[in-house]
Amino acid sequence: MNVTRDLFNEVMVPNYNPAAMIPVKGLGSRVWDQEGKEYIDFAGGIAVNALGHCHPELVAALTEQGNKLWHLSNVLTNEPALRLAKKLTDATFAERVYFANSGAEANEAALKLARRYALDVYGEHKQQIIAFKQGFHGRTFFTVTVGGQAAYSDGFGPKPGGIDHVDYNDLAALEALMSDNTCAVMMEPLQGEGGIISPSDEFAKGVKALCEKYHALLIYDEVQSGVGRTGELYAYMGLGIEPDILTTAKALGGGFPIGAMLTTARIAEHLKVGTHGSTYGGNPLACAVAERVLDVVNTPEVLNGVKHKEQIFRQGLEIINQKYACFTEVRGQGLLLGCALNEKYAGRSRDFLVAAADEQLMCLIAGANVIRFAPSLIIPDEDIKEGLARFERAVAKVVNA
Repeated sequence: MNVTRDLFNEVMVPNYNPAAMIPVKGLGSRVWDQEGKEYIDFAGGIAVNALGHCHPELVAALTEQGNKLWHLSNVLTNEPALRLAKKLTDATFAERVYFANSGAEANEAALKLARRYALDVYGEHKQQIIAFKQGFHGRTFFTVTVGGQAAYSDGFGPKPGGIDHVDYNDLAALEALMSDNTCAVMMEPLQGEGGIISPSDEFAKGVKALCEKYHALLIYDEVQSGVGRTGELYAYMGLGIEPDILTTAKALGGGFPIGAMLTTARIAEHLKVGTHGSTYGGNPLACAVAERVLDVVNTPEVLNGVKHKEQIFRQGLEIINQKYACFTEVRGQGLLLGCALNEKYAGRSRDFLVAAADEQLMCLIAGANVIRFAPSLIIPDEDIKEGLARFERAVAKVVNA
């Protein structure tokens, strides 16, 4: 069969508009298309490929488990799921784990648990969920409504109720909205899709204090910021704040679909047998790969390496900006970074993305005004430098067009 980009338009639902080139092979931080053209990957499958493409340890884990057990159903448990859950609880605040297949599913579970907990412990009045404008929590109808971008949730009929939004980093607005009816506050400890926005220290601590005051659960969505992305295993560790519930996915499987919700034993007991479930959640294949990802990432070598590589990015981007004056700042933490465009280039992030692809560099955007980088956590320093050289050529093309 002759597979071309045109075939996409013939057979796929048109909710995506993928690039013209089709990748066929990846190794480390490099990707090759059908024509054999090589790209440097600063996108990481949107912060998913934490160890790059075809990492030998992940290939080995997948192959080894693939020759044992793929799927059992949750009528039975399995060794990889139990080992992974033990490693996650040992490494975090959590005592209990629920496995799903994606970030949206992990967030759906977190929100359902928060509502069930509040109903059981406090009663029906306590059902308000507060989240933040420009936040992103997935594409199920519940999670997309909690996400603070109406463009993603409008147009599908009546939305789930009891959900309110305030501006990120606006503690006074949150305080004005909270009451004893507040069931949970859901936030990203580093906003991803919304533009790579970090919380101020005052805001992060203030949100936690308000949750404690009103007996509301604090849910951290670490789908994008977790598993080493910020240079901590999870971003909450760098903030010094423990959530009540944490969700993780994307990088957790290093490219293999898996998600997880982490919480305490006291809260977890409210998801009794039969209250929630997932056909594929916790399957041996996904858990075996994720266990190996965690073993590799949760080491001083990798986590300290992320902070070192962040500085190479920042220094390189500063040099580019000194020449071309197109960014107001470089935002973010670790290897989740965003170049915020200045007024002259407002709304043109996609132009930079397209120009980068023409220079054989894969990157991302986070809205119309931010160019986003989320590469492998172990991307070689020389690949960063070569990728930045390609990015500089792309910037020059846009600026001089």
